[in-house]
Amino acid sequence: MRKPHAFFGWTVLYATFVLAIFGWGVGFYGPPVFLHAVAQRTGWGVALVSGAVTLHFLCGTLVVANLPRLYGRFGVPAVTLSGAVLLALGANGWARAAEPWQLYAAALFSGMGWVALGAAAVNALISPWFVRRRPAALGMAYNGASVGGIVFSPLWVYLIGEAGFAQAALWVGIAMVGVIAALSLKVFAVTPQQVGQAPDGAAPEARAAAPAPSPPPVPDLWRDRSFLTLAAGMALGLFAQIGLIAHLLSLLAPLLGAQTAGLAMGLATASAIAGRTLVGWLMPAGADRRKVACLAYGIQICGSLVLMLAAEHAWAVWLGVLLFGSGIGNATSLPPLIAQTEFARDDAQRVVPLIVALSQGAYAFAPALFGILRALSERAGHPLLWFLAAAACLQAAAIASFALGRVTPARPGARPARP
Repeated sequence: MRKPHAFFGWTVLYATFVLAIFGWGVGFYGPPVFLHAVAQRTGWGVALVSGAVTLHFLCGTLVVANLPRLYGRFGVPAVTLSGAVLLALGANGWARAAEPWQLYAAALFSGMGWVALGAAAVNALISPWFVRRRPAALGMAYNGASVGGIVFSPLWVYLIGEAGFAQAALWVGIAMVGVIAALSLKVFAVTPQQVGQAPDGAAPEARAAAPAPSPPPVPDLWRDRSFLTLAAGMALGLFAQIGLIAHLLSLLAPLLGAQTAGLAMGLATASAIAGRTLVGWLMPAGADRRKVACLAYGIQICGSLVLMLAAEHAWAVWLGVLLFGSGIGNATSLPPLIAQTEFARDDAQRVVPLIVALSQGAYAFAPALFGILRALSERAGHPLLWFLAAAACLQAAAIASFALGRVTPARPGARPARP
């Protein structure tokens, strides 16, 4: 293949940004909209349809944990395109299900498909092209997830309202598969070796002359403190976030009105983009990334505590949403960056899919469990207090887990950051 003049990694980054828009826009932000549309179309109970949403996220954990094996056997382009096809088929199944078993079958397809366009996939696509600049590159790529929410949440509602769920799912599915097919064949099929380029656009000779030090390999991840604390920190933090986000709009609507509450949710998404971008560009190369994660969750705790005052003070809504939202994006992007510094390259390729799978398996139950806690809080006459206190406690537990991983290195030779 002819060597391009420009660094091809930037093309991969932009393509991965687009992939994340579709992956999260259809696979993550879609199911809450699907739930409402299915319940309205069929008359089935919310509990029955909610079970399909939980299944959607749970079954994806099996696929994402095995993404490295799938990439190794079938190749990145084929796995990525297959994920888009499965997600499109699943979304159309949600729209056309006439029996509950058909709905749950559709959830299996959509759940298995979207993880091939999700967090672990983004990391796998970016990693070969960026090492030193990986924090900024991952931050930009993961921002596609937030843009996916901004674009697709209202787009799904509009298309379903204008053309019906079945037609909306068909249009979006065709567009997604077409775009991902083009990106898979033209961009994701290209490797740095094929175009004679090194990560970050550096000269291959310079990379060979000064190889980056690497931590020793880990024989058993399930006995490794770094892995266990990283997985627990990510799972706890995302459980708190997903549980709170799932109910935040309906909690704020009685205080602000539905339209203004929607603006507050938009502020949370904008804050997520800003927070992730700032960390990606401003975090020093040698920074302790666990400390950065602890700081991000500390700010989120402040947001949860401020939101407790929302019933009495309008300013608390906006400040709380701003603080809480600033860490939403970093909860997804920082753990892979921590794995980059604490594990050898081959181990990191296993670690990232595993921590994403464990986190997804945990947060699949977050909306339901937070819903139970919300009901108990409302009965006690404090709908915000207990709910937000639980989120703050989980975020504090995530901080403790990240901090525990850096108290005494479980493996000699671990380094604080990759240069």
